[in-house]
Amino acid sequence: MKLLVLSNGHGEDTIAVKIIKELQLMEPEMAIASLPLVGEGFAYRQANIPIIAPVKQMPSGGFVYMDKKQLLGDMKQGLIQLTMAQHKAVKKWAKGGGKILAVGDILPLIFAWLSGAEFSFVPTAKSEYLWKNEKGWLPHTNGLDHFFGSVFYPWERWLMSHPRCQGVFPRDTITAHSLQNFKINAFDVGNPMMDGIADHHFNLEFDLYEDHLKIVLLPGSRMPEALDNWRLILKAVDYLLESTNYQFLFLSAIAPSLPSEPFIEALNPPWQRIDNLKSAIPIRDEKIVNFIAKQGKLSISQGAYADCLHYGDMAIAMAGTATEQFVGLGKSAMAIMGKGPQFNRKFAQNQSYLLGNSIQLLEKPEEIVSKIKTTLENPDYWQLVAENGKKRMGNQGASRKIAHHLINQLI
Repeated sequence: MKLLVLSNGHGEDTIAVKIIKELQLMEPEMAIASLPLVGEGFAYRQANIPIIAPVKQMPSGGFVYMDKKQLLGDMKQGLIQLTMAQHKAVKKWAKGGGKILAVGDILPLIFAWLSGAEFSFVPTAKSEYLWKNEKGWLPHTNGLDHFFGSVFYPWERWLMSHPRCQGVFPRDTITAHSLQNFKINAFDVGNPMMDGIADHHFNLEFDLYEDHLKIVLLPGSRMPEALDNWRLILKAVDYLLESTNYQFLFLSAIAPSLPSEPFIEALNPPWQRIDNLKSAIPIRDEKIVNFIAKQGKLSISQGAYADCLHYGDMAIAMAGTATEQFVGLGKSAMAIMGKGPQFNRKFAQNQSYLLGNSIQLLEKPEEIVSKIKTTLENPDYWQLVAENGKKRMGNQGASRKIAHHLINQLI
């Protein structure tokens, strides 16, 4: 049995690895390989999963469809040659009798279809919540959207309904039901994005920072954009320290694939590095770096991502998957409008449609002061967020269920 996993982004790679690990537990002899179509596949390399073709980090971070100016830069860096080499490798895999799992959006789905092999699809990027909720169409949709009838366009649905497509595993219930209405073989098994996060064991025997507002800082996982986002987030942090009397603990969850030095260097005075905070913060990261300024404390961690999400009360988030996982825990996030290529205005607005009231958009960093005060004074909002996030992000346990379906298809 041979399976090739295609994905297109750091978050998608991570989700793919979760499914692969479940497959390896169920069928240790299965031959599994990967191909990250965007980026260098850090998650696959960390999990010792072979990559079958050349990979490269492009300037756009894979978001040329959001910023067409980035396309030329990618082409100059060899995008066309890279795509051709990757397509050739996928075709070769299919000719050898292998099957394919596509994780992400239409890019890996097209690669899977072009291969000629049987394939399955985990659409991580789209949900019907982008266009509608349980009550009907959202106000920003138009007649053309209603004509299409689904956030998945007709050509995407055609690919998913192709005879070689063995199954589709959408992220939430309303999306699964929508695809089923189009006669697509869609399974409502939950959201693999929440596996390892929602069921993460976080040990908090006592909390020395119970009187602090704990805010997780999520700048994203693609450079140099993540560093630009980080600087915007730090501006919001500065406004909070200058304009409020709250005691803050900021938890910076930096992707392990990124260098930590630029994020540390971006911390200007009055931030000062300290060494006696580590044991007091209940997150398991030996390389944690701590700082203090005014009534705030800040920890930069690259090895305790899930701990940070569970410990935090709120988040200042300019990320994709990380923001959604935080919201999926029933928590509230605030997002500052960035300039892309990923986290720009369009992306942030789409994310707000996807996540509903669980995320609040800020035009400028200074708006966070009033937003924080208003949010903390509204107990009804916290109850709404707790219910909304879990509903929007789906149930945990999906990786194992998807793996089970794949094994049945492969045998």
